[in-house]
Amino acid sequence: MSKCADPAVPASRGGMTVRTLASCALLAALSVVFARLFSLIPSAYSRFSIEAVPVFLSGVLFGPLAGGLVGFTADSVGCLFSPFGYNPIFSVPPVLYGVCGGLFRRYLARKTSFGRVLLAFAPAAVLGSVLWQSFALTLVYFKDGPFLAGFLARLGARGIQFAVTAAVDALLLSLLFKTRILVRAGVWPPKLRADERKSDQ
Repeated sequence: MSKCADPAVPASRGGMTVRTLASCALLAALSVVFARLFSLIPSAYSRFSIEAVPVFLSGVLFGPLAGGLVGFTADSVGCLFSPFGYNPIFSVPPVLYGVCGGLFRRYLARKTSFGRVLLAFAPAAVLGSVLWQSFALTLVYFKDGPFLAGFLARLGARGIQFAVTAAVDALLLSLLFKTRILVRAGVWPPKLRADERKSDQ
């Protein structure tokens, strides 16, 4: 394999190689599989799943644009297998996971401990999966009472759900980084431009 095929370099410059696109497609497919086959659904409005792990990882490896596109693609394709159909307002959380992974990639390049990965997950989990998704679910499905009551009920349930899910996701990712399989694959750590390295010094 050619050394110039390292996807981290083009991704940091705003471009994508064929290898990067193929990797992102694989990660999107993994997210769909995790969401549909490896999930626990205690109610119609909550689901315990590790589907965010591949999406977040795509952002960490290839940048926020790639991560956001993987999140959107995984959610859109996954809806083809869902009896509830597709609604674009529910795509916000998966997009946020990918974008946050990209925004925190330099932070995680310094150290990929459980605490750091959990901190990187927190904005997408809180703003997307808990706050936004509680609002969206209430807006679309809650017709039996005051909007605020429905929103608060879902907010409480999803807050507990994603406190657990985010911790599991962060644990899985931190263990993945410890295996160094991503280093051996040549996709981690990201290679920063000279101006980015200077800003870190």
